[in-house]
Amino acid sequence: MNNTKSLIIYFSRADENYFDGKTKDLDKGNTEIVAEYIKDITDSDIFKVEPLVEYSKEYTKCISEAKERIKTHDAPIKSNISDISSYDTIYIGTPVYWGKMPEELVTALKVLNFEGKTIRPFITHEGSGEAEIPAQIKEICQGANVLDSLVLVGSTVKSSKPIVENWI
Repeated sequence: MNNTKSLIIYFSRADENYFDGKTKDLDKGNTEIVAEYIKDITDSDIFKVEPLVEYSKEYTKCISEAKERIKTHDAPIKSNISDISSYDTIYIGTPVYWGKMPEELVTALKVLNFEGKTIRPFITHEGSGEAEIPAQIKEICQGANVLDSLVLVGSTVKSSKPIVENWI
């Protein structure tokens, strides 16, 4: 990595998640694990987007809540980043919720000025690939150069640090 200043903005959820046709409790969300790899590799600053109203710990309830938040665009967050002007590269990390980013991440991103920034998306999923997320990021991050996404199957992230290093 060159001498540019970078920031990681991500959303991640632990608790009960979907893996290989079944659910499993996680102490840490998959996207958070990847965000931490990127921080370790790049020494980037990091910001976790946290919902003001927590999602259910139960997977099936969580996905229903996520669908409703995406539909209504109602997803307040605990805190936001007010200024990203000192950063050249922004890593945006997200799981896939109903083919999109969690609405809380949209809430965090839509108030920022991405003019002239380089965006490096990273996406975790359990079968849906990158879905509509690259298009969403391009729409929200007007004026930025959005590079190709790193797309990882969530159940493989614990062994994916070499893949992340290669992507960086």
